[in-house]
Amino acid sequence: MTLLHVAILSPFLLAILIPFLYKFFRQIHTGWFVLVLPVILFTYFIQFIEDTMHGHTIHQTMEWIPSLGINFTAYIDGLGLLFALLISGIGALVVLYSIYYLSKDKEQLNTFYVYLLLFMGAMLGVVLSDNLIVLYTFWEITSLSSFLLIGYWYNREKSRYGAQKSMIITIFGGLLMLGGFIMLYIMTNTFSIREIISQVPQITDHPLFVPALILVLFGAFTKSAQFPFYIWLPDAMEAPTPVSAYLHSATMVKAGIYLVARFSPVFAGTPEWFWIVSSFGIFTMFWGSFNAVKQTDLKGILAFSTVSQLGMIMSMFGIGSAALVLDSIDNSYYTVATLAAIFHLINHATFKGSLFMVVGIIDHETGTRDIRKLGGLMSLMPITFTISIIGAFSMAGLPPFNGFLSKEMFFTSMIRVLEMDVFNIETIGLLFPIIAWVGSVFTFIYSMVLVFKTFTGKYQPEKLEKKPHEAPIGMLISPIILASLVIIFFFFPNILAYTIIEPAMASVIPALLGEEGHFHVHIYPWHGFTVELFMTIGVIALGVIGYLSLTKWRSVYGLFPKKLTLNKGYDAALIQLDKSSFRLTRFYMTGFIRDYLAYIFTFFILILGTSLALTGGFSFSLADTAPVGVYEAVLAIVMVIGTITVLFSKSRLTAIIALGSVGYSLSLFFVLFRAPDLALTQLCVETVSVALFLLCFYHLPEFKKKEKKLNFKLTNLIISLGVGTIVTLLALAANSQRVTETISTYFVENSYKLAGGKNMVNVILVDFRGFDTLFEITVLGIAALGIYGMIRLKVRKGEEG
Repeated sequence: MTLLHVAILSPFLLAILIPFLYKFFRQIHTGWFVLVLPVILFTYFIQFIEDTMHGHTIHQTMEWIPSLGINFTAYIDGLGLLFALLISGIGALVVLYSIYYLSKDKEQLNTFYVYLLLFMGAMLGVVLSDNLIVLYTFWEITSLSSFLLIGYWYNREKSRYGAQKSMIITIFGGLLMLGGFIMLYIMTNTFSIREIISQVPQITDHPLFVPALILVLFGAFTKSAQFPFYIWLPDAMEAPTPVSAYLHSATMVKAGIYLVARFSPVFAGTPEWFWIVSSFGIFTMFWGSFNAVKQTDLKGILAFSTVSQLGMIMSMFGIGSAALVLDSIDNSYYTVATLAAIFHLINHATFKGSLFMVVGIIDHETGTRDIRKLGGLMSLMPITFTISIIGAFSMAGLPPFNGFLSKEMFFTSMIRVLEMDVFNIETIGLLFPIIAWVGSVFTFIYSMVLVFKTFTGKYQPEKLEKKPHEAPIGMLISPIILASLVIIFFFFPNILAYTIIEPAMASVIPALLGEEGHFHVHIYPWHGFTVELFMTIGVIALGVIGYLSLTKWRSVYGLFPKKLTLNKGYDAALIQLDKSSFRLTRFYMTGFIRDYLAYIFTFFILILGTSLALTGGFSFSLADTAPVGVYEAVLAIVMVIGTITVLFSKSRLTAIIALGSVGYSLSLFFVLFRAPDLALTQLCVETVSVALFLLCFYHLPEFKKKEKKLNFKLTNLIISLGVGTIVTLLALAANSQRVTETISTYFVENSYKLAGGKNMVNVILVDFRGFDTLFEITVLGIAALGIYGMIRLKVRKGEEG
């Protein structure tokens, strides 16, 4: 295991220690122990900037399942490094913030930090994995850990609901994404992303290419809250604010963005990728900003603003994919969209992270996030107000904040859509800049609502649960750092140009680079009097009018029928699914074992019989069959007689003895076939079974003799004859033909050579099937622990059950 693998797995390792640190150092906030790790990780990943700047990549492999091509290959390039720095850097600030936000006396900090570390490690695994299966494994761990974090306050119904919704939607998308990964493997015979990229020219015409593209985008859209899957994100705001600041501004919701960027070299340049990514992204941008304006909860505003900003980034990656068709290294006219997407991804993490922390401070110090109860806090919380101004104005795209720079580049990419002559963009291309501009107007309005409805206006102390005051300095450090970066990146944007942005662009659109090629990344605030500047002026003018007249036109939201929302559809679908499953279960769960056996055997006959018939499996040959001796024939007759006796005997004792004779006869077969160990095992089991049967039935009451006529059932006869026929034919067919060499030869030749054991059966169980045996023992151990826990469980007085 290399140091890079240790870095990825270190959050999981620390998570194991957290419960012990929490137990033995209760007087110290557990966050102080956790804070060290993301700081170390951030420092560690910074050292790779020099490598990625010069076009170098780092890939280190740790074998996992090499026979299937599944290895843990850690891979760092410009894109992976960008996300690793966001995950570790924002993670350190969030942990520092949570130390002051979460009380060590009131909260279960051990579970919180275990969940947070699981998420941090999973996100690092997602962005630094080259193997598709390893990436998918970490991807689903992010869904699981985010479910636990969102539902951290599990005693609240809304927290449980939000956690469940996020998990259902993101795991649904993850499963579809796995299907896309499998299709990519079928096309390329590799799980390595780098090797898949190298085979792109050979797979673009494959019939599975477009289905794989769509399934991968399902995973990206569900995770990054694109329309119509965005509905989980607003409900996820029930999580503690540090969780929202980490998951929903900088990391988890950007996993889908990462997926689109990572697979752009595979799918970009095709019309399907361009239209799906760009159109869904731009509509999500508008829809999120439009719905953010009507929210009255500060976190609700930020939730929909996050949806909008993610749609904005997604649309730019979609439009930037056209550069692979239109651009070259000497003509990077259309690469500006990809540049803007990466730059805004960084900017969004800074201003949105600071805003989430500000909202947490307001909630922490006032006891509410409802803007109808807030107002006049500017003089009481001046530092928080200043941070809010910086974050909100950057989100609105105003200078002198970094959001202005990436918003201008966003407008540039939308305008250049009008000049494209590919993918039939001429038909509805005009809608892109129009929707972008309208969405930006609503972005300006909700940004102003966020700040001025909270900090200006009338102070309403009677509506607040607490007397507001400025937050402690410890809670302000993290948002101050992020707000400072917002300003620094505006005045000195090119400190990111060739250190972070250009290497990330090289990962997203590597086909546009020559052997020594570089993208010319120059970011500066003033471009003269351009169309983009006039669009921004229009956004500000119309945005100010819209904000000041908000009460007059806000009633427009009432025109949308509340019963036809996506949330209502989701809830109705869950209710209907529950009802349908209940009806289906009630149909086949009759409570009678004979019915269950009838279902099982019917499917057994249909599926196995049909499969053997279609594949020509019923092939019989007695050429290599050993002759049946006298002893085998006698034992077979005894077993048949014993079986029939069990069915028709009227005495319990007779039935038990007859059943035992079948088992003892089977053990004699093992003796004849030179398997004394199996024979001894069978004899022991049969003796114990017969003794236990006799003991149990001895204490049962006698049968009351009662004449009862048994009804003849044709279905039972058909099923029994069908099962017997299929099993017999299967046994004969399996004995008559060999598709491959029997595995018994391998065990005969290698039991002593490889495992050092002369008893082949024991060697197979302990060595060759060691994991099976280990898992069986594990299951028994878990069951034993469960039983022990139930025995030790003491029911309190007054509790029922």
